[in-house]
Amino acid sequence: MLIQPPPADAAPPSRETPASTGAVTAAHDRVYRALRSRIMHGEILPGHALTLRGVGKEFGVSMTPARESVRRLAAEGALTLSASGRVSTPVLTNDRIEELAAIRALLEPELATRALPRAHIALIERLEAVNATIADVTARGDAAGYIRANLEFHRTLYLRAQAPAMLALAETVWLQLGPTMRLLYDRLRRNEVPRHHRLIVAALKAGDEPGLRLAVRSDVTGGLRMLAS
Repeated sequence: MLIQPPPADAAPPSRETPASTGAVTAAHDRVYRALRSRIMHGEILPGHALTLRGVGKEFGVSMTPARESVRRLAAEGALTLSASGRVSTPVLTNDRIEELAAIRALLEPELATRALPRAHIALIERLEAVNATIADVTARGDAAGYIRANLEFHRTLYLRAQAPAMLALAETVWLQLGPTMRLLYDRLRRNEVPRHHRLIVAALKAGDEPGLRLAVRSDVTGGLRMLAS
């Protein structure tokens, strides 16, 4: 059988190979995860401007993975893109803070309640260990460390809920609030483990569902609503 040559006006074959495509995907994922972690844990303040060139230079990647990472984070509400192409962390209005606090007040007590039947001694010991970490980073005035440990406390509890879709929604809210949480930490000047964390652990030990829901709701909304007031 004769193989006909391609027509003269046919598009040239793609020069991308599976290896090169995979490398770009891996670079994009690495940059995305690193920026996402920084934003969620308050390492970047509200209104901080980013450039694709700067992101690419910092992580040693080309413009493509830098651009795709920024677009992905913008889609999640972690970054804002202006009409002029400026990229920055969002500066939340009071109404937006109230809205996100309300979402946390709905989602997180439900996650905690679903986790309660699986709150065995190993989980309680883990939460107490995280609280010890919070006490340590608080004593050192480590704002990003405090936010990271605080979210670890909540994530550790909520993982026992076995509700991955609900937890993913909660993490998206945490991501949007990350830079604002840094401002809240600076305003509160914490010097000890949050009181509601101790109440959460006590409610888990007692199997107290109403007490658990109240402690979680108070913990996740009190400071944010003070910031919005």
